[in-house]
Amino acid sequence: MRREISVAETTVLAGQNPAGPTDLVAEVEALTERIARVREAIGQVIFGQPEVVDQTLITLLAGGHVLLVGVPGLGKTKLVETLGTVLGLAEKRVQFTPDLMPADIIGSEVLDESAEGRRSFRFIKGPIFCQLLMADEINRASPRTQSALLQAMQEIKVAVGGIEHPLPRPFHVLATQNPIEQEGTYPLPEAQLDRFLLEIEVSYPALEAERTMLLATTGATMARPQRAMSAEELLAAQATIRRMPVGESVVEAILTLVRAGRPETSPLEAVKRHLAWGPGPRAAQALMLACRARAVLDGRFAPSVDDVIALAPAVLRHRMALNFAARADGVQLADVIGRLTGLLE
Repeated sequence: MRREISVAETTVLAGQNPAGPTDLVAEVEALTERIARVREAIGQVIFGQPEVVDQTLITLLAGGHVLLVGVPGLGKTKLVETLGTVLGLAEKRVQFTPDLMPADIIGSEVLDESAEGRRSFRFIKGPIFCQLLMADEINRASPRTQSALLQAMQEIKVAVGGIEHPLPRPFHVLATQNPIEQEGTYPLPEAQLDRFLLEIEVSYPALEAERTMLLATTGATMARPQRAMSAEELLAAQATIRRMPVGESVVEAILTLVRAGRPETSPLEAVKRHLAWGPGPRAAQALMLACRARAVLDGRFAPSVDDVIALAPAVLRHRMALNFAARADGVQLADVIGRLTGLLE
């Protein structure tokens, strides 16, 4: 079951009209080379976090939003700033604080008066009108302000005063979050968490990577990120990802994993006993897109079941919740996800 799927033996989802196999192979090869240049450019600035960088690129290639979770000082903010430069995206940054209001993000209407004395409302766009929005320390804002991002993240537009305003494309939210046990933070609403394609845990770098970072960032000069892609190329890459064929075994693995994570339909006693709720259909969609993007990063033309297993933690950990019994027993979500991926091995 755990083998790579060739283009010739894959099935394509209903409703898609992919290019011919030869054209698609050429597109994927060109995209793989372009992504290699992007990774190299990021690697000049970001040290010791290859898995974090790859998963963030997977999210952007899949057209989604990403939540970076880790204690302060691990380079989360630096990574987002670097991506904006390397990918050629119009970037804006919002520092989330407890007194931040929804209008501070989305924008607001002001009353203008013309020289003739006529009055009319004019909409002033907020920082959300960009291609790459950095929501720094998102869990330091109140739930009301956090929820202001929901429509934008899902529908790529905002509504103010009954009028809809489309956002630029591509549009991605890259949010950073401190662990909720840090002082002055609020847990994110479940509905907002589900909008993030991946939740990426940022851990401490290895010794040699930290040594390299220390020497590279404390000298008289520092490396600056260089542009390696454009917004138009990123949109084209996202379209290519969606046209990639997916083997039936991968589709079945995704469905098995997601449905086994729901207490109502799971064959695992641990899931029924320890989970309050499991992942919804959006988790399956996220896995499908992320697996395709991961295949491109590895230079493959179709995803495999290994991609499903590798991405399961990042896709599922923010879409599942332990119940009180699990917390009392010291059960961790990683343990439950490990049991789920064991069904695919």
